[in-house]
Amino acid sequence: MSAARLRAGGRGSRATAAAAGVLAAAHAAPAITSIGPLRRRLFPGLAGVGDPGHVALTFDDGPDPRSTPAFLAALREYEVTATFFLLGRMLTEAPDVGRELVDAGHEIAVHGWAHRCMLLRGPAATYDDLARAMETIVDVTGTVPRWYRPPYGVLSSSALRAARRLGLTPVLWTNWGRDWTRTATPASVLATVTRDLEGGATVLLHDSDCTSAPESWRNTLGALPALLDEVRERGLSVGPLRDHALPSRAVTA
Repeated sequence: MSAARLRAGGRGSRATAAAAGVLAAAHAAPAITSIGPLRRRLFPGLAGVGDPGHVALTFDDGPDPRSTPAFLAALREYEVTATFFLLGRMLTEAPDVGRELVDAGHEIAVHGWAHRCMLLRGPAATYDDLARAMETIVDVTGTVPRWYRPPYGVLSSSALRAARRLGLTPVLWTNWGRDWTRTATPASVLATVTRDLEGGATVLLHDSDCTSAPESWRNTLGALPALLDEVRERGLSVGPLRDHALPSRAVTA
């Protein structure tokens, strides 16, 4: 092979690698919104900053027949409804619990089919994940979800495009309880979630331990009454995202 051809081949390989790098960077760029302080400052709608007199209460990773009914009972006692971001595979295993959520007046949203990071999936697999979860939610619960929250709070350009095609609005959170860890306690969950808690916040908790430390949901449940008391003592209302005055399609790809 001539030197000219070798040089041309090298330039072609470098160009291909550069193009692949650009595509990978574009795919991962939305993941920067997983940084909480940056998200709240630059993308308040995506962070879930809404009605300043209201706190949105959200739960991820259910429905779980071992734990979700306990959250239903606690919320019923306080006459509070919330938004539950469901995993499609969990809903297929506990359809009755999913229907109970709707019957109790809670809002249903999409967390995906399986709890996998969207950065590891291409466009087709991403769309299939969201569409499959959404179709299952509609079939089982009879409701059409409005919101989408990616696993780990990590978005990709493919996830944003898939959400837009399905009519879903991505929303993450402003406050969380770090309730999925092995070291969490009811006291630590409460302290973490109420740190810097203000009106307009969206709170993330988990009603299942399917992707968390075993039995971690018990710490969340233990913190929930005190959290609801704290919010009300501050003169704020608490409820689902549908009552939080968030814009639709807060982030697009």
